[in-house]
Amino acid sequence: MITINCPFCGPRDEREFEYCGPHRQKRPDKINEMTTSAFIDYLTVPENPEGEAKEVWWHRRGCGAWLLVVRNTRTHEIIKVSELDAT
Repeated sequence: MITINCPFCGPRDEREFEYCGPHRQKRPDKINEMTTSAFIDYLTVPENPEGEAKEVWWHRRGCGAWLLVVRNTRTHEIIKVSELDAT
C-alpha cells in the first residue's frame, strides 16, 4: 500500500486518490510544424520511465486537490508531492 502525503490533508492511503497518468509538458506551440506522426505520438504514446517519474494524482476522496507526485516506478517510493501547477 502506498501512502501519499497530501500537502493539505497530510499522509493518506492511496485508495483516497485516483491516478490520472504521467505528468506531461504543455502542448507544443508550433503544432502546425509537427509531422502528423510526431503529433500522434505526442498525444498517444506515454513515457514509461524506469525509476523516477512525475505523475498526476487527484485527491478524489479527500480535499479534491490535483497533485504532482514524483514516484520511483521500481520501488513505488513517493519521493515528493506538491500541488499541481495549472500553468
